Amino acid sequence: MASTNRILTRWKGGLAFESDNPSGHTFTIDTSPDEGGQGQGLRPKALMLSSLAGCSGLDVAFIMRKMKLEVEQFEIAINARLTESQPQTYEHVEMEFHFHGDALKEEKLKRAVDLSVNKYCGVMKMFRQFAEVEVSTHFHRE
Repeated sequence: MASTNRILTRWKGGLAFESDNPSGHTFTIDTSPDEGGQGQGLRPKALMLSSLAGCSGLDVAFIMRKMKLEVEQFEIAINARLTESQPQTYEHVEMEFHFHGDALKEEKLKRAVDLSVNKYCGVMKMFRQFAEVEVSTHFHRE
């Protein structure tokens, strides 16, 4: 049987909302002051990019642990371009994986990224339904 997620998002006044998560944690969604909000929370479209990075990051971290890879620092940077027409949606996403450390096993880390973005990350699969996604992997020796 397929699993489901249920969230509840409550209006907090103005343009702010509080949303929960199946884990029980909550966060605030708001827009910028120049768009009429208070800038007190996360913006919905940017939150989608965080979901993409988080989904793939969890996969890669799990694979790194399973392969016993030594990584001092790991970051995912995303730049995404929105369409000009309304409603604006992401049309192009550049996702960069950055690994830092002295003992990086580059081929294994590339394999971990590849497994995530091409096999395990469901958010990536969703993104590829509406945007072109480019993925790159970078290694930084300390």
